[in-house]
Amino acid sequence: MDKKQQFNVGYLVLAFLAVTAIQVWLGSRDVSQIPYSEYQQLLKVGEITDIVVSENRIRGKFKSANNRRTYFQTRRVDPAIAGELEAAGAKYTGATENTFFTNLLSWVLPILIFFGLWMFLIRRIAERQGMGGMLSIGKSKAKVYVEKDTGVSFKDVAGVDEAKMELEEIVSFLKDQDKYGQLGAHVPKGVLLTGPPGTGKTLLARAVAGEAGVPFFSISGSEFVEMFVGVGAARVRDLFEQARKSAPCIIFIDELDALGRRRGSFGNFGGGHDEKEQTLNQLLAELDGFDPRAGIVLLAATNRPEILDPALLRAGRFDRQVIVDRPDRTGRAAILVVHMRKIKEGPDADPDKIAALTPGFTGADLANLVNEAAIFATRRGGKKVTLQDFTEAMERIVAGSQKRSRLLNPTERERVAYHEMGHALVASSLPGSDPVHKVSIIPRSIGALGYTLQRPTEDRFLITTDELKNRMAVLLAGRAAEELTFGEVSTGAADDLVKVTDIAKQIVTRFGMTKDVGQVVLEQQRTSYLGEAMLNTAPRDYSEATAREVDTAVRNLIDEAYRKAISTLKKRQRDLKKGAHLLLEKESVTPDEFPALKPLAGARNSTAGSA
Repeated sequence: MDKKQQFNVGYLVLAFLAVTAIQVWLGSRDVSQIPYSEYQQLLKVGEITDIVVSENRIRGKFKSANNRRTYFQTRRVDPAIAGELEAAGAKYTGATENTFFTNLLSWVLPILIFFGLWMFLIRRIAERQGMGGMLSIGKSKAKVYVEKDTGVSFKDVAGVDEAKMELEEIVSFLKDQDKYGQLGAHVPKGVLLTGPPGTGKTLLARAVAGEAGVPFFSISGSEFVEMFVGVGAARVRDLFEQARKSAPCIIFIDELDALGRRRGSFGNFGGGHDEKEQTLNQLLAELDGFDPRAGIVLLAATNRPEILDPALLRAGRFDRQVIVDRPDRTGRAAILVVHMRKIKEGPDADPDKIAALTPGFTGADLANLVNEAAIFATRRGGKKVTLQDFTEAMERIVAGSQKRSRLLNPTERERVAYHEMGHALVASSLPGSDPVHKVSIIPRSIGALGYTLQRPTEDRFLITTDELKNRMAVLLAGRAAEELTFGEVSTGAADDLVKVTDIAKQIVTRFGMTKDVGQVVLEQQRTSYLGEAMLNTAPRDYSEATAREVDTAVRNLIDEAYRKAISTLKKRQRDLKKGAHLLLEKESVTPDEFPALKPLAGARNSTAGSA
């Protein structure tokens, strides 16, 4: 219960006690307190009536007023003592005791306890239901951080140098507003941080607040939206009101897509009475209303900028978009240096070597990698974290944890060995394939009975047609090895077929790399084996004849890749048999242990990237 709620409860209790006291006082104005001796005399002469006798008190009514009040009461006296005092002619009465507050508390205190328990239960239920307390339902839930609370500066952020350079202007403005005002410039009203999950967008926002040393209002976009219509808009108003009182300051809204989704989409049919739309409308009004010279900077982060409302992204609201992308090899090494300060690394744990093994990893992935490596080192009883620990951690993250409890029969185990060795040998034979890091037939938690781990040596951003076709051949090489060795195939290539089909479809429909279909885009970006893009939900907008051509082209590409895998393995059948037997013996094989896995002369080692 906050201070305002405590004040309201205390005020109600005081008002209740005051009303009770007034009623008791008004009732006591018409009652006379008389001595017990006077009561006995009045009783003898018949001047009283309507007598009520209790254990310690006698109440009644006077027959005639005679300048008296209407009612009387007296304290009872022991009859033996009363007789002695009456014989002596003394005036006497019983002792009066003030029991008003005792009697009052005897029934007021239980009510107060019940009321307090009721308020506590109501508050707990409201918090559990996500209502945040009924008495403060329209207040902002933003957590206010100051410099000592964020504990983050630009030295704690690595691998995103371009984004840091753009945000340094924000810090400079907050520290020295007069410098920018001399030429009439003002800081952008809003800065939107976009990029894949885990790239450090929230960390960057906290670093800006830490560098500038200003209050930092942090809230998630989903916290604005409640079950009551209008509550989100009230919270937006309250948040900006708090910010104006604390200017210069930074407002950070994480997961902006939960609040700023395009209006009229996803089943809303353009209605204007939806709670999210009202909240978004209020945010747009606040962005138009505040003066950027006041020193309020709005930062927001999202990994889905394509679904944001266009009105939110126009100039004058979010003036600047900063892309926080996955780090390159140099950036990954810098990030690893930051996280490896917290562990005791061995002499061979070179951040640059580890960065070479982790292409595509984000800052969050690298932080997890360092932690997993420290766990592996602790588990084996080591005093320092070595490069081998990082390799084991990387394999766990990429391929899943080992499941040695899953026992395969000898026939299945042999088939898996040939399957995985087929992948590895074709990868080492074809140009444009990623170098083989390890081949294993130890089952993993992701459902794989074995795996071939390939890690690139450099970052790539373009990939050619031949490199894509070679990658398809590598994926189909496992099934090709089974067919060459056993004369039939198994279901072990199910995941490989999914990836191969995905690549073939993108070659035809997205990259325009086939002559039959031509250089035309038939599908937009979508989640695929080649990268992490948004799924295209638009209906197919080409004819059945074109669809037949697409299907034929995809099937031809897959058949061509399979023939290439068969042809390559026929030339290396001796290595295939020797490598499979070595796998059955050792369960895991590296190129150092089996040199045939190293790239052949003329096979250019390169990294597959998402074009």
